[in-house]
Parts: sequence; C-alpha cells; structure tokens
Amino acid sequence: MSRSVWKGPFVEESLIKKAEKQKTDPKKIPIKTWSRKSTIIPEFVGVSFLIYNGKKFIPVTISEDMVGHKLGEFSPTRTFFGHTPADKKAAAVKTETTDGKK
Repeated sequence: MSRSVWKGPFVEESLIKKAEKQKTDPKKIPIKTWSRKSTIIPEFVGVSFLIYNGKKFIPVTISEDMVGHKLGEFSPTRTFFGHTPADKKAAAVKTETTDGKK
C-alpha cells in the first residue's frame, strides 16, 4: 500500500541536510545511509550515496530518472547465482527430446 498523498514522500531529515551540505561542499564525499525506505526527491539529483544493503554499501549517483523511487531499489539485497545444476540438466534433456521428434 502506498503512502497518503497529503502526507507527501518520506525522506529522512538527516539526508536532506546532508544532501544540501554536499552540494555546497567542493569535496564530493558520498553520503553513507542506512535509510533504504527514503524516497528520492529532486534535490538529490547529482548527489552520490552509499546505500547499505545489509552486507555492504553500494555506491549510487542519483539521476533525474530515479526521482520518486526509493533508495533501496538501487541496492539489491539478494545475489542471484543462477539456477541449480539439476535445473540446467533437466532443460538440456528436454531440448534433446524435442529435437529428436522433429
């Protein structure tokens, strides 16, 4: 369920302050954050973040296309290693049997 329109987007207050500070700072040190639930607002465009995914910090630079999404969408928490070898073997056998009938 989405957030009520009258409440507006949720953004951590500390992130807004840090983003404003980074825009004026000549050193572009990325902002480290654990707030994956914060919504990306237009003031964040051009700001770089280090978003925690539960194991490590993922570097993300905000672009205009990301506005309206959540920070957590850009730092996946799960790693896909592929399907199990049994699934690959079953798929190979299935294609052999279909090729043999032709």
